[in-house]
Amino acid sequence: MEKFRQTLKVRKERAILVGAIQRARNGSDDLAELTALAESAGAIVVDKFQQKIRKISTVTYIGKGKAEQLGERVKRFKADVVIFDNDLSPRQIRELEEITKVKVLDRGELILDIFATRAKTKQAKLQVELAQLEYTYPRLTRMWSHLDTVAGAGGGTAAGAVGGIGTRGPGEQQLEIDRRLVNKRITLLKRELANIDKRRIREIDGRRGLFKICLIGYTNSGKSTLLNTLTDAGVFVADRLFATLDTRTRKWTLGRGAEVLLSDTVGFLKSLPHQLIASFKATLEEAINADLLLHIIDVSNPDALGQIESVKKVLAEIGCGESPVLLVLNKVDIVRKVSDLEMLQTLCPDAVCISAKTGLGLEQLSEAVLARYTGTIVLLRVSSSQSNGKIQSFLRAYGRIVDEQYSDGCVQIEAALGRNQLPGLKHLGPENIEIIQG
Repeated sequence: MEKFRQTLKVRKERAILVGAIQRARNGSDDLAELTALAESAGAIVVDKFQQKIRKISTVTYIGKGKAEQLGERVKRFKADVVIFDNDLSPRQIRELEEITKVKVLDRGELILDIFATRAKTKQAKLQVELAQLEYTYPRLTRMWSHLDTVAGAGGGTAAGAVGGIGTRGPGEQQLEIDRRLVNKRITLLKRELANIDKRRIREIDGRRGLFKICLIGYTNSGKSTLLNTLTDAGVFVADRLFATLDTRTRKWTLGRGAEVLLSDTVGFLKSLPHQLIASFKATLEEAINADLLLHIIDVSNPDALGQIESVKKVLAEIGCGESPVLLVLNKVDIVRKVSDLEMLQTLCPDAVCISAKTGLGLEQLSEAVLARYTGTIVLLRVSSSQSNGKIQSFLRAYGRIVDEQYSDGCVQIEAALGRNQLPGLKHLGPENIEIIQG
């Protein structure tokens, strides 16, 4: 069996995609996302095999007869790999490989492979390798591996010397050794990531007093393009899933003297392996600690509503289900059906329509974010010493001066200011702040 699984990489390989469902979903292309994933991994999709099943076979998932049909298609299309849009057990993978005579991967393995090829920084490589090992460990009973010969997220690097999934060794006598090696490596990786986690938390704590905004959304929705457009961040952008895995944080000037911190995050996905969510917790801390989440939605995607729900599920899983969110409908310049955009606008009346690529609607986005940043406008009376010029400068920059009165070295100012700016004003040490209205 191991001869079929020398590596889980699918770059340049001819792939047949398989989707087994127990009920149809509105006649949609259930393999559209798997196709995008396979192509992002570098595979050449030569055939798609969608099958409705009554129940899942514990041996082959799709049943022996359908598995044999799949084997015939493998021969006909000269495929090198079969990729399932389902999570398969080690036994199912083994039996399917015996029937098809080629490597069989499931959805989780494919996503992990993509993440491994996208990881560039040390943190991302460690996170991916940890996810790979945690995915592998429960399967060691039936998928034995000589871990000292497996390349993980870092290829031949020390971080990736063990732990790649999708490979098999020759015998059960290796099982206990594999388990000890995996456990030892997982412990080491968690320790290293915990240290990175502490540094990131210190960085986040150092940003107290600054309004923090985080870009979240489905993978390939345009988050990195928007970050680049708004802040000149220079983040790598490509029209593919998971083009970037690392968080970038930059200052964004909204206008009226307001500056906020804008961060990007790894893209979300339907049925994202929970090992990846756990491993990338440090990266997702930006979303957890944000004052506002900008949920970027690709309105040109036919399944935009489904992607919105997938993102909501991931947000709830990482503890951001109740966080303030502003919906941003991106790629309006290439939307295929105006009716689809109109439907989304009806369902999301507070959403802002933009094109991160062309700059369309970015002024409206800045105004919408500025409104969230300032909060409800209140009319207040501030008393301070004339020598405290910082207070006057603050009120002019962030609010609107209504009246000023000077006497005996003191100044009394009436101004309209956002309620969210009150902590910043108090920090400057005025003698008295009285809210007149609001």
